[in-house]
Amino acid sequence: MAAQKPAHVPTPAPVRPHPDATRRSQRSRQSIYDAALALVAEVGYPKTTIEGIAARAGVGKQTIYRWWASKGDVLLEAFLDLGERAVQAAGEEAYAIPDTGDVAADLKAVLRATVDELRDPKFEAPYRALAAEGVVNEQLGREFVARLLEPSLQLHADRLRAAQDAGQVRPEIDPRIGLELFVSPLAQRWLQHTGPISHAYTDTLVDYALHGLAPR
Repeated sequence: MAAQKPAHVPTPAPVRPHPDATRRSQRSRQSIYDAALALVAEVGYPKTTIEGIAARAGVGKQTIYRWWASKGDVLLEAFLDLGERAVQAAGEEAYAIPDTGDVAADLKAVLRATVDELRDPKFEAPYRALAAEGVVNEQLGREFVARLLEPSLQLHADRLRAAQDAGQVRPEIDPRIGLELFVSPLAQRWLQHTGPISHAYTDTLVDYALHGLAPR
C-alpha cells in the first residue's frame, strides 16, 4: 500500500501584539496637557474651552470629560505636569531648597529661580489663569493650594526650621509666618502688577525678612 502523504498543517498566523492601552492613554493625556497650556497662552483662560482643547489635542470631547470635570482641572494637571517635566529636564529628582549653611543665600537663590519661572511665558499664562480662577472657584482653589502651593511652602518652612536649628533664625519664630515675609510680597507684585519683580527685588525681600526694619 502506498504511503499516505502527511496532511498539510497550515502555518499559524503570527500573533500580533495587542495595542498598549496604557501608552496610548498617556499619549492622549500628554496631548491634552500640551493643548490646554498652548490655548491658555494664546487666547487666555476665559476663551479656552474643553471643545477647543479636544480639537487641539486630536481627541474626542468625551475623552477629556472621562478624566476631568472642567477645563480648570485639566489646566491644573497640565501645569503640574509641566513643572515635573522641567525638574526632570534639569536632571533633578525633586524640587528642593538647598541647605548650604547660609540661609540668606539659599533663600535668595530659590526666589531668583522663582522670578525666572514667573517671567517665563510658558509658566506665566497657566499660573495666572489658575491663580485667578482659584479665587472664584473654591474647589479648584483648594486643589491649587494643596497640590501646587502647599508643597512649595512646606519646603520654605523646612529650610527656616533648619536655620533655627543652626542658630540663624530666632527659635520662637513661626516658620509658616516667617516665610510669608518674602513669599507673599512676591506673589502680590506678580499677580496684581503692583511693581516689577527681579532678582534684586527678591534679594531685598530676604534681607528685610531676616534682618527686620528697625535700627540695630
